[in-house]
Amino acid sequence: MEFGRVPVAELESIHFSLPAEPEENLQVLGGRSVDAPKLYLGCAKWGRKEWIGKIYPPKTKEKDFLEHYVKHYNCIELNATHYKVYDEAAIGKWAAKAAGRDFLFCPKMYQGVTHYGNLQGKEFITTEFLKGLMAFGEHLGPIFVQVSDAFSPGRKNELFDFLQSLPTDLQFFLEVRHPSWFGDAAIRKELFGFLTERKLGAVITDTSGRRDCAHMQLTIPKAFIRYVGNSLHPTDYTRIDEWIARIQYWIDQGLEELYFFMHMHDEAFSPELTVYLVDRLNAACGLNLLKPGFLPPQTLF
Repeated sequence: MEFGRVPVAELESIHFSLPAEPEENLQVLGGRSVDAPKLYLGCAKWGRKEWIGKIYPPKTKEKDFLEHYVKHYNCIELNATHYKVYDEAAIGKWAAKAAGRDFLFCPKMYQGVTHYGNLQGKEFITTEFLKGLMAFGEHLGPIFVQVSDAFSPGRKNELFDFLQSLPTDLQFFLEVRHPSWFGDAAIRKELFGFLTERKLGAVITDTSGRRDCAHMQLTIPKAFIRYVGNSLHPTDYTRIDEWIARIQYWIDQGLEELYFFMHMHDEAFSPELTVYLVDRLNAACGLNLLKPGFLPPQTLF
């Protein structure tokens, strides 16, 4: 993910601390822990050739990447669906790779709906997009709707009307990026209030150059986090430590589900930071979450 990328030399000067807990979160969470909250951790893509010999066996072919990915993670932030509308046959093949596993696909809505033209008049393509997703069956996780960086609160009514048209038997999360959604207190309150009323989630994006997108607002007792690291820079680890503390607090207060997706500007290093995240989260919360298993170093003899 390139969103929010800054030069490495600037990382030490960025204030990475997470914002204070919004007052509304306690009401959303309920203030009391639930039995066995669901925690899902994954990456944005499974098709990373850099992981061959690291977590994928040597000489693994690209068509077999997903088969190995599901052994290391229990979910995927599926960006592939942002670029193409897949039919039920194609998605059924992906779902089959996760058969028998507690694994979820969290697809990103097709860009033809969200990034080109008006959100109105997109009923047919939206229906076709969602129709294909039904082939995931029990492996379908939340669907996230991302509007473009230029989509401002001036198009608020258009956005709200579109979100209200989505089926209520599926879980959706919204990601907005235009700074005005976060910089104006009244606009921010209206946005998150609407999502809460409609039982829609709010994506939290933690990236170096756009700290406002790490808004920490929960609109339902579920969190969808897109964390963007910087190739194992020291700040990656201190940032993860802050997330561990916040997630632990949310769990204690009633969080039901967590979706945490590891992004990197260089995705080769996502598995390493995922291991750090899972180890710390398991220790802090007494969990036994799945984490990437690295292959032993290869030798010439």
